[in-house]
Amino acid sequence: MPEAPPAALDIARLYARRGIPVSRLLRAYRLGHRRLLEQLQAEAPRLTGDWHMINLATVRPVAIGFDYVDRSSEEVVAAYQEERDRLLQRRLALTDRASKRIGTTLDISRTAEELTEVCTEDFADLVTVDLFDSALDETGTGSPEALTQRRVAQRSVLDDCPESLLRVDGTHTYPDNSEPVRALTTGRSVLHHIAGTEMPTWVAPSESHGRVLRDLGFHSVLLVPLHARGDTLGLVQFVRHRTSDPFDNDDLLLAQEIVSRAAVSIDNARRYTHERSTALTLQRTLLPRTTVEQPAVETASHCLPAGSHAGVGGDWYGVIPLSGARVALVVGDVVGHGVHAASTRGRLRTAVRAFAVIDLMPDELLTHLDDVVIRMQREESPDEGETSATCLYAVYDPVSRRCSLASAGHIPPTVVTSPASGETARVAGLPEVPVGPPLGLGGLPFGTSEFELPEDSLLVLHTVGLIAGRTRDVDLGLATLHGVLTSAPDSLEKMCDPLPATLLPGRPAHDVALLVAGTHALDPDRVATMDLPPDPAAMSGPAASPPASWRPGGWKIFPSPRSWWSANW
Repeated sequence: MPEAPPAALDIARLYARRGIPVSRLLRAYRLGHRRLLEQLQAEAPRLTGDWHMINLATVRPVAIGFDYVDRSSEEVVAAYQEERDRLLQRRLALTDRASKRIGTTLDISRTAEELTEVCTEDFADLVTVDLFDSALDETGTGSPEALTQRRVAQRSVLDDCPESLLRVDGTHTYPDNSEPVRALTTGRSVLHHIAGTEMPTWVAPSESHGRVLRDLGFHSVLLVPLHARGDTLGLVQFVRHRTSDPFDNDDLLLAQEIVSRAAVSIDNARRYTHERSTALTLQRTLLPRTTVEQPAVETASHCLPAGSHAGVGGDWYGVIPLSGARVALVVGDVVGHGVHAASTRGRLRTAVRAFAVIDLMPDELLTHLDDVVIRMQREESPDEGETSATCLYAVYDPVSRRCSLASAGHIPPTVVTSPASGETARVAGLPEVPVGPPLGLGGLPFGTSEFELPEDSLLVLHTVGLIAGRTRDVDLGLATLHGVLTSAPDSLEKMCDPLPATLLPGRPAHDVALLVAGTHALDPDRVATMDLPPDPAAMSGPAASPPASWRPGGWKIFPSPRSWWSANW
């Protein structure tokens, strides 16, 4: 039985690659068979006038023609379908690679680069990604109407990308009424074939560039707008010049699907960048900008934002001056990341300062702070999630050198004492502190622990992000921290700043807040004590007058209210 020639099969595969319907191929076979019958009908009468002989002479060729058409059309359709299946598998593989490799980070430029890398493997010879400045503006205030675009990524199968005059991070504007402008304004993708040697101005703005493109064989372009959540972010161009087959409608649909996936990832990165910028600004605003000099302690602090994947967290610290030369040291961590965590941290910081002013004991302060968190939970919408936080609150009295502290789910501070006689290194350890429940649970008690600190000791308060990570538990982190503190420099700044870098070689997964306080004791000549009768009226009577030895400009009185009441009331 006759078979289709190889050329016919090659044509079928070419039709399949270019998206030409198979019916056009079969129509060609039907026309060929019809032409054969017409030739037989015209030729046979010239040879004989006997219709019986004519019928006998034409039956065999007609049968052979039918057999050839049937057999060859089957082979051609099979070759066509095989090529279509191969193309479909390749496109499915491309879609699968795109879904896995595009959007692996929350970085706009990197996401655009991933799009160009995937699509230049076996789909296009050049891919460019242009974004509006409004899509790149971290503050979210850029004008979306401006048609100026920035090239954020491009990739070519050729070295040095000779097809493009624009380099990455360059800006440009397409000519009015050009195909890219129509694609951006209408939101519709465009399939454009270059006819002959004439290059549109939006493809080749100069004659020299046009010659380069003609020499490369530039012949087909796809223009696909980047759409996400109702916004147009920019434009992606797919170009073919080394690949002989031009883009077809199936290629356009495939490009639209890939770009739509990339657009969502770019928009997620854009929104994350905007939210992170807002949260970082809020974080910097809420943290103390300067350290007020305190007679009780000398402090140094360090705050390190988390890596780009985690987002800005709710870590914070504070140094609050109290009456009697005392000072409150506080560090806390709001569960979660983003603007919500940063704003919650601000509210808790304000509440702590307000409660500290009225001279509450640490456990009493945390109880009131727990009520604040519970009220915040009731006020928030379910979409924001449940608010929870940890907090460590400590009060140091330089007169008695005693530290009172309480913890709400927060790791205790590290106490570092000066070297003892005969020793060359400091000693670091954790005090015995009862750790209460995190804030927001309600109804559970907090306990206050009190201990005496040797003069020139260090109190190191920090959030759990400093000592714990994906591959390190809290105990190992604490052991590492204690080892670093025992051999750290004497200067608080030189001790505080290198700690995160030493304990966290890479970018931390969580925010880190660190507060180091060097404690002092007041000189005896700066402290006065008075014995008062157990009568509140005595505070305003003659007995409350300072001793006769006191004189202005001499020593000062720094009473410690709670220690005085407990000793004398």
